[in-house]
Amino acid sequence: MIEWDDFAKVDVRVGRVVEVSDFPEARKPAWKLRIDFGPEIGVKRSSAQITNYARHELEGRLVLAVVNFPPRRIGPFLSEVLTLGTFRGDTVLLVDPDAGAEPGDRLG
Repeated sequence: MIEWDDFAKVDVRVGRVVEVSDFPEARKPAWKLRIDFGPEIGVKRSSAQITNYARHELEGRLVLAVVNFPPRRIGPFLSEVLTLGTFRGDTVLLVDPDAGAEPGDRLG
């Protein structure tokens, strides 16, 4: 069990995917995403193993991401946020915020 204060340290925000790029250098199939988290946080990059989504399904989509982990190098790419999803076998399904959410809104 964790304490509430432990959970409160995790900063999960709503972002809007503004760009999806191929990531051929990744060991496991993945997209490179640019996600806009609003004026306070700005645009951050994420590597996401969500290739079960087509590029057009991701561009403009609202997602949830952890924005306060340290950046992580994935091959030649620096991933700055962790885009959240659930697992069904080897498939990652994105966690969707409500359609009324805005980039920068905090989960809490």
